[in-house]
Amino acid sequence: MANINLPPSKFMYNLLHVLPPFANKEKGIVNAIIEINSGAINKYELITESGQLKLDRVGYSSLAYPFAYGAIPMTWDEDGDPLDIEIVGVSEPLVAGCIVEARVIGVMKFNDSGEVDDKVIAVLADDKRMDHILELADLGEHFIHETQYYWEHYKDLKKPGLCKSDGFYDHTKALEIIDECAERYTKDYAPKVV
Repeated sequence: MANINLPPSKFMYNLLHVLPPFANKEKGIVNAIIEINSGAINKYELITESGQLKLDRVGYSSLAYPFAYGAIPMTWDEDGDPLDIEIVGVSEPLVAGCIVEARVIGVMKFNDSGEVDDKVIAVLADDKRMDHILELADLGEHFIHETQYYWEHYKDLKKPGLCKSDGFYDHTKALEIIDECAERYTKDYAPKVV
């Protein structure tokens, strides 16, 4: 799992730039670096240049993340950050900064303050409790409502109306978006990495 195939180093590797997006592309399994656990209010984010976890902002409201949340390495979304991933159905908190393999089940197209900021939706790949979850529909209609509500309202106390869901799509569309973001990373961001 998560073998980066690099020699030992006395310096810490920045996993955003050495870990591939896919752990197993045929099975739709991606690598993800966890930034936030479900139940958290504060927003933590990986510093793209160094890989350290930083408190990006203190949450503005009591709305807590209803899922684990992180980033897919070697991807670059249109908002100028690695592609976001939410991991649902996690039964025990994940350690912030850890790497997980997640099986993609869909995506929520998302607009945050006029920028594309899509959210890949996945389950832990090796959690047998999630083997029956193959598509977003398997999570039930309430999951869609809860997720959309969270993302459209989590910034309301800062500035209402900033965020809008542009719909939910299946795992095929999610994989297309991951591929697009991986290509964008290779073209636009990888040349800056030293």
